[in-house]
Amino acid sequence: MFIETELTPNPATLKFLPGEQVMPSGTRDFRDDEDAAASPLASALFDLGDVTGVFFGRDFVSVTAAPGVDWSALKPQVVAILLDHFITGAPLFNAPSAAGIAVPAEDEDLGDDLADADVIAQIKDLIETRVRPAVANDGGDIVYRGFREGVVYLTMQGACAGCPSSTATLKNGIETLLKHYVPEVSEVRAA
Repeated sequence: MFIETELTPNPATLKFLPGEQVMPSGTRDFRDDEDAAASPLASALFDLGDVTGVFFGRDFVSVTAAPGVDWSALKPQVVAILLDHFITGAPLFNAPSAAGIAVPAEDEDLGDDLADADVIAQIKDLIETRVRPAVANDGGDIVYRGFREGVVYLTMQGACAGCPSSTATLKNGIETLLKHYVPEVSEVRAA
């Protein structure tokens, strides 16, 4: 087995491609040891000590290193853990329990108005078909959080969370796209 690596726009994050499916559907973002407890793989990566974030995508794992960490030393350790995990066929998540369930916050946090249902459907479709695939190429994901008074609220995950160019991605890329196709959108903000 060979694991490819790719740089991401976030210099603290590398994208690892094991050449097979990681998540059958959806994504999972681990921001600390407590989150990582749900996954043996994420836990092993955090146990390295220099890892501050792990993100599972459809066919990749993004790993974020602590500030000042030298990737030349950390990368072989991450590859070894990933190889061991995928070669042995270990489970991605621990056996189901109530503690391991994480349901992402949805639109209700920001009070979507039912009168905006058509606009929200258009926004979600554009995010799903145009934005998420592009963001996944960079080792991350983007999650819709709400639409209120012309403002779309989104959360960046994986390599995109904390990336120096994430604000530019939100404002220059996503906001421009959404405003073009959905005139009701006036702004995009990070939630």
